[in-house]
Amino acid sequence: MNHVEISKRWSSTVPGTNSEICLSAAARRFRIFVRFICACNRFQRGIRIQPDGYVVSPSTLTQLLQDRQIEDLERLGGVEGLCEKLNTDREYGLDEAEEQLQRRRDSYGANTYPKKTTKGFWSFVWDACKDTTLNILMVCAIVSLATGIWTEGIQKGWYEGTSIGFAVILVIVVTAVSDYKQGLNFQNLNDEKENIQLEVLRAGRRQTVSIFNLVVGDIVPLSIGGQVPADGVLVEGHSLSIDESTMTGESLPVKKDKARPFLLSGCKVQDGQGTMLVTGVGLNTEWGQVMASISVDNDEQTPLQVRLNGAATLIGKVGLLVASVVLVILIIRYFTITFKNATGKDRRVMQVIKDMVHVFSIAVTIVVVAVPEGLPLAVTLTLAYSMRKMMADKSLVRVLAACETMGSATTICSDKTGTLTTNKMTVVKACLGGEMKGEGTLADAKSLPENLRTLVVDSICLNSNGNVSPPKAGEEAVVTGSPTEAAILTWGLKLGMDFRAIRHQNEVLHVETFNSEKKRGGVVYKNIDGEVQVHWKGAAEIILDLCSQWVDSDGECRPMTDEDRLKFNVVIEGMAAQALRCIAFAYLPIEESEVPQSEEARSEWETPQQGLVLMAIAGIKDPCRDGVRDAVERCQRAGVKVRMVTGDNLYTAKAIAAECGILTEGGLVVEGKEFRTWDEAKLNSTDLDNLVVMARSSPLDKLKLVKALKNRGNVVAVTGDGTNDAPALKESDIGLSMGIAGTEVAKESSDIIILDDNFTSVVKVVRWGRSVYANIQKFIQFQLTVNVVALAINFVAAVSSGEVPLTAVQLLWVNLIMDTMGALALATEAPTDDLMDRTPIGRTEPLITNIMWRNIFGQALYQIVVLLILTYRGIEILGLKGTHDEQVLERNTIIFNAFVFCQLFNEINARRPESFNVFQGIYKNYLFMGIIGITVFFQVIIVTFLNNFADTTMLAIKWWGLCIAIGIVALPLAVLVKCIPVPTKPLLEVSCFPKNACLRLKRRNRPSHFDSDDEFSASTRSIGSRRREKFSSNVITIHS
Repeated sequence: MNHVEISKRWSSTVPGTNSEICLSAAARRFRIFVRFICACNRFQRGIRIQPDGYVVSPSTLTQLLQDRQIEDLERLGGVEGLCEKLNTDREYGLDEAEEQLQRRRDSYGANTYPKKTTKGFWSFVWDACKDTTLNILMVCAIVSLATGIWTEGIQKGWYEGTSIGFAVILVIVVTAVSDYKQGLNFQNLNDEKENIQLEVLRAGRRQTVSIFNLVVGDIVPLSIGGQVPADGVLVEGHSLSIDESTMTGESLPVKKDKARPFLLSGCKVQDGQGTMLVTGVGLNTEWGQVMASISVDNDEQTPLQVRLNGAATLIGKVGLLVASVVLVILIIRYFTITFKNATGKDRRVMQVIKDMVHVFSIAVTIVVVAVPEGLPLAVTLTLAYSMRKMMADKSLVRVLAACETMGSATTICSDKTGTLTTNKMTVVKACLGGEMKGEGTLADAKSLPENLRTLVVDSICLNSNGNVSPPKAGEEAVVTGSPTEAAILTWGLKLGMDFRAIRHQNEVLHVETFNSEKKRGGVVYKNIDGEVQVHWKGAAEIILDLCSQWVDSDGECRPMTDEDRLKFNVVIEGMAAQALRCIAFAYLPIEESEVPQSEEARSEWETPQQGLVLMAIAGIKDPCRDGVRDAVERCQRAGVKVRMVTGDNLYTAKAIAAECGILTEGGLVVEGKEFRTWDEAKLNSTDLDNLVVMARSSPLDKLKLVKALKNRGNVVAVTGDGTNDAPALKESDIGLSMGIAGTEVAKESSDIIILDDNFTSVVKVVRWGRSVYANIQKFIQFQLTVNVVALAINFVAAVSSGEVPLTAVQLLWVNLIMDTMGALALATEAPTDDLMDRTPIGRTEPLITNIMWRNIFGQALYQIVVLLILTYRGIEILGLKGTHDEQVLERNTIIFNAFVFCQLFNEINARRPESFNVFQGIYKNYLFMGIIGITVFFQVIIVTFLNNFADTTMLAIKWWGLCIAIGIVALPLAVLVKCIPVPTKPLLEVSCFPKNACLRLKRRNRPSHFDSDDEFSASTRSIGSRRREKFSSNVITIHS
């Protein structure tokens, strides 16, 4: 259960929650609920003693955050006093020694909470035992065992009942093992999803650690889009706003300052920046206590699972109809022929009951074979397999349906920085004092006037949310922060910046965090001489427009003439044409009286930004990633159009897009301000189709582009890393966030996290998405062929002769081959290169294509004809010897054996539904080869040694050769069948996307971007529960 779902649960109980009164009521209810849980937990734990070495106890810290009274904090000495009591240094942080951290965990707890116990293996066994048809078969087995022993004695009478019972138990065990393993796979992926990485200050340096390794006393930096990882108090903050709706029910962001310093775990940073002192982790936080007390099971299924459940419902109804007809015919024939002609003991009641049980078990077994419970299993298997492999390819799937949807993507709207480029930035050029500096002279601080150098260095140091850690002996200083901030700070170090000294000597009065709408960020500070200055940093052409003066090479301020402005614009365009990101620095001296005195007033204050003095323009190099051009070309060949949406200026965007292969002849490049003027007619014109680059875009521009592309029928994938990308990520069909540069808000708004921020990984996701559909289609072709043949043979034989050639045990073995083992073999096929040579899977494209129908009916017709010939003329054609019963037993064994080998070779055919070479890559798929080998091995055991169990007899070598020959004909037959042309119009349309809304069955119907921790639970349900759902409702649409 996620944060928003908890608040939703409580707010939904209040009618009219949009009103402020109802919101307050909901908030009060939630706080009462949380405090009740906390009180219960404190009562259970009892009073905890004060830990050794620390002045404050865990219960005191927990109470501090529950009451959130500033007076309680002041009694502890304020933030400074609390740091002393926890042995924490505000600027140094904690010691990074593991024994010290472990001591804190022992004293104050770890940042984890008990999770809902996952289902054990025996739970899956129990779920499988709930299958109605298997229960009926088990009852048949018991009755058959009892009547058999009664009529034939214990030496012979136990065979049939025991055989059916053992076969049912085998199906249950295999089903439970398969579901249990998939459940473990999904649980491991869930754990990875929850393992958030964040920065903490330890040993004077910012370090990246897991959220689970956080301890009380840690100093944690907070930035926009991040998550508050634990309970704590604010140490220092600027314009800090926290979204506390997940914990308090309040819809409006809460400003945090010295008067409101309390921070709650699980909330999101909506704006600003700051640092916090951790005071409570795990069960000692309100969030941890709520999470430990509440669990919910989410039965969400993916769109493909829903559609295949519908297909299975339809097929199951057909199988039920056939089984019912067979049952009626067998009963009529029994009483009109067999019973009428019987004499003596064959007319006894127990014998009649045994015969009826035998007839009924055959009908039920036909239902078992006909109901394709392997379809949802195949989806689960291929999703689990794909997700595990995608993790190895640096892609973490958060929403299960995204695996399927990505195969249908027709366009990808990609960020530039970090996705198409390496995100390893360095300042390579700069314009200082009106003079250009190259890489060789960038660090030449002596060539600059001292006042200009001081201004630039102070601006770099103070107008940054990055950090420079003091260097260790023999090492360089460690720079942390975003790649842009790190590049600028590194340049500042080369200019002689003393990060710690400048931070201590100057008092920061106000911070304007970087805004993607304004494309700039600023700081107001008072220097050591008492002067107050405003410093701005941001997009070069935007900062230049705000400047009315500039600093020349002598350190003098000069008015910005039109000629000077043109000169600087040429500098910016020249840098941008070389694919450099241009950042300008400007300042403005102001009077201290202009700055509001209170923190609350400063948060509403509009920082001066007109009449600035331009100091410098820096050109930052961010080279394209290796292989990104090839990846873009692969997408274009696959029918996926790649568009670049970036906040950089037009010239930089064009240069990078051309280098990556995105901008080609005929491609349209626009700026965000121009795109905002496009009306509906323009959005529905070819201009939108030709648009490949959008520069200086805002989050709303990105959102508008996504909506317009979707209205044009595109399946849109969007990459994003910032908080403001969340609307576009949620609106898209597939949201792809960045694992390294992405904020927590962006990640939780996305479906897939690209762990290495690399565009080539996005292309791999497309490949895997197509592989999911391809594997499902392979299994559907294989399963439907078996279903058609098994139903046809048993139906025809029952109608004509009153006997069926395939017994209950034999059909259960075929069911095991067909469902579980077939799904495992075909659903885990690795993606092939030809997948990226096809066009995307359309929204209305049928799941079962005409090519698949051709292959199904071609193979089924051959098998039905051959097996029916053996059924009616097999004894004469094969020249079988012995008594009539021996001849029938041998013939039926040959039919059963040939039927199984037909399925094995047809399973090989199903690997490549459209290709002639079905053996391509088969030797690399060890699992597939292993399953084929295991099936053959057990088939030999069943036919040769388990005669009484399976109602078979030993076969001579020549009959084994005949059975294999009958099966192997399927291979050349497949080649001939694939030569038959098929119409383009679907014969029987089972749509991949019957409704547009089906595509967003994942998180679209929810009020927020958060997903439940139990998202994958539906995928790990047992086959038995799936089969019970088959007969509920038919959710697919059939068209002629």
